[in-house]
Amino acid sequence: MWRWHAAAMGSFDDLLAEGDTVPTEGWDFSWFAGRATEARPSWGYAGLLAERMATAAAALDVQTGGGEVLATISVAPPVLCATESWPPNLAIARRNLAKFDATVVHVDDDAGLPFPDAEFDLVVSRHPVTTAWAEIHRVLRPGGTYLSQDVGAGSVRELTDYLMGPQPVHPSRSPLRAVAEAERAGLDVVDLRQEALRMEFHDIAAVVYFLRKVIWIVPGFTVAEYREKLAELHDFMRRHGPFVAYSQRFLIEARKPPA
Repeated sequence: MWRWHAAAMGSFDDLLAEGDTVPTEGWDFSWFAGRATEARPSWGYAGLLAERMATAAAALDVQTGGGEVLATISVAPPVLCATESWPPNLAIARRNLAKFDATVVHVDDDAGLPFPDAEFDLVVSRHPVTTAWAEIHRVLRPGGTYLSQDVGAGSVRELTDYLMGPQPVHPSRSPLRAVAEAERAGLDVVDLRQEALRMEFHDIAAVVYFLRKVIWIVPGFTVAEYREKLAELHDFMRRHGPFVAYSQRFLIEARKPPA
């Protein structure tokens, strides 16, 4: 869980400027300390990841970000690869994963995986933008496992709707759809869990930085375009305390049938 206490509030303009200038490279949320909270899923993705990596022979982390989560494992498989689409993250991921001698390659989120058939006995992903189920099936060895923690449908919709007005919840991130697509690709789903997790934003700088870093919450977000709504939210938090939203997460584990 992010466990933070409300930061002393500066002026609205100072907070906007602060939130608008913090670098967004990588997938490290430590800047939020003291300014926001987010509960963590009960299943403990990092622990599950470490367990499976310790027994894998060849593993792939899809859309690794800056490799921050993968870098927490204590034992790496003999062959470890990762993909990432955003160029600024590539250097970060390569630095974080150098201790494992991992291969990190640039791959667009909607592109095929540049690896041979049946190359890996473990494929993982944390918060993938898209999931190419057919490609995962292809690169997995018979009996291999795919493990992913995904962002569910309507995640943080309270913040989205506040700034943009009521928005439809797209079913593309539904756990039901993920199961259907995994099975259609030829994988057997062996575990599915989902949770709604409380989030609190204690100042407007945290809101701005979050929206710049997690770009799908308010697509095309800029401080200039949403300044009026941000001012309303700033005033709300000054008078009533933190803004509360809920992130949606689901864990899915699937296996490729033995040959």
